[in-house]
Amino acid sequence: MQKSPTKAKNAADLLKILKDNDVEYVDFWFTDSTGKRHHISQHVSTVDKDMIANGIYFDGSSISGWKEINESDMTLMPDLDRITLDPFAAQPTLKLFCDVIEPRDDKSYNRDPRSIAKRAEAYMKKTKIADSCSFGPEAEFFIFDDVRIATDPHQVAFQVDSPEGTYNSGREYMDGNMGHRPGHKGGYLPDAPIDTGSDLRAEMLTVMAECGLEVEKHHHEVAPAQHELGIKHNSLVACADNIQLYKYIVLNVAHAYGKTATFMPKPMFGDNGSGMHVHQSLWKDGKPLFAGKGYAGLSEKCLYYIGGLIKHARAINAFTNPTTNSYKRLVPGYEAPVLLAYSGRNRSASCRIPMAKSDAARRVEVRFPDPTANPYLAFSAMLMAGLDGIKNKIHPGDPMDENLYELPKSKLLKIPHVCRSLREALEALAKDHAFLLEGDVFNKDMIEAYIDLKMAEVERFEMTPHPVEYDMYYSA
Repeated sequence: MQKSPTKAKNAADLLKILKDNDVEYVDFWFTDSTGKRHHISQHVSTVDKDMIANGIYFDGSSISGWKEINESDMTLMPDLDRITLDPFAAQPTLKLFCDVIEPRDDKSYNRDPRSIAKRAEAYMKKTKIADSCSFGPEAEFFIFDDVRIATDPHQVAFQVDSPEGTYNSGREYMDGNMGHRPGHKGGYLPDAPIDTGSDLRAEMLTVMAECGLEVEKHHHEVAPAQHELGIKHNSLVACADNIQLYKYIVLNVAHAYGKTATFMPKPMFGDNGSGMHVHQSLWKDGKPLFAGKGYAGLSEKCLYYIGGLIKHARAINAFTNPTTNSYKRLVPGYEAPVLLAYSGRNRSASCRIPMAKSDAARRVEVRFPDPTANPYLAFSAMLMAGLDGIKNKIHPGDPMDENLYELPKSKLLKIPHVCRSLREALEALAKDHAFLLEGDVFNKDMIEAYIDLKMAEVERFEMTPHPVEYDMYYSA
């Protein structure tokens, strides 16, 4: 595959790109409230300047948490600033990132995540606090050879398998068990043959680069079968687009290699889960606003930004940690930051200040998000919380430079913590969302619909008997 074009100047330029690349299908690509990607494929013969200008209709009532059937027509409006050739399609296909439009007034749909992200960036500029922002996520994932799931009324179970799993140490293989595998919590940066995923990760990065992403690195993570790829930071909307493309490529490259990848935060009991640490900073007139002479080289604005993140963290957990499984990762003992504190270089704090040798590199790393987050909503919620902190001068208090995992219980009780369940996060969002309504970035209708959508997941989870309950209570 040749390197993909990433934008078109106008409709005529897009039509030329389609012709030059022998494109046969055009994918109108969009994201729902939960972060799932959807597409409609149009044959290239139907794509003309009118379609590019006016978009195409689709049934919004078939997207969870969106429209009722009596008002289902919605418009997908292509964004010519974000296009890519699909590296997996059998027929040459170009993907157009789309915004969702309400056809009755031609305004952006209030529940469309990508439109919300655009409004968040516009609001930031309107406040005059900053004119640009930078987001840099680090999304981790697992790769398995086999996954089996049962959710029947009489049987609830899962089973996953990877040659790296310690549970395979005594397994008999046809060609022999080579014995090289990471131990419990022993998977951080080992070389081959312990690391079995290097070639697969490199292939993922290569495909990402061909699709126009700026790539940086890849490595094995702490748990067996756990991995991470590095892509460069970007503006909020561009970065959220990049994460959607990142996920698409990871899942499909793994699939092409006969493997299965998952961004589920905690697929395995007793080992580290997958997070999505998000580095972020604000800029104005080309100057970094987070650089200063305060703690860890930070500015007062940066401290206020952190203050806003900590104050609203439990509400934004509903977006940054949006699954019931997310809270199986957010527990002490597995490197997940559960305490709402900030610190320089300290990975046990929820807001870490990474080492930086230049003012341009001054940033905050928020460590509690995970990769099941809808990136458009999660990044927007964090930006809005940080801006609220700056506007209202919310100071985060003193930094915590100790290992927070080893604090005595009396001290731990005084430090605020992230939510312990998705129900708790949704209840926090219901009480604390005024900061999200500023500038009409989010609105009450969207937040209430999102809470209803996610609460349905909570109720299904809470009502389903768990195998562990059989272990604990069957003979009661």
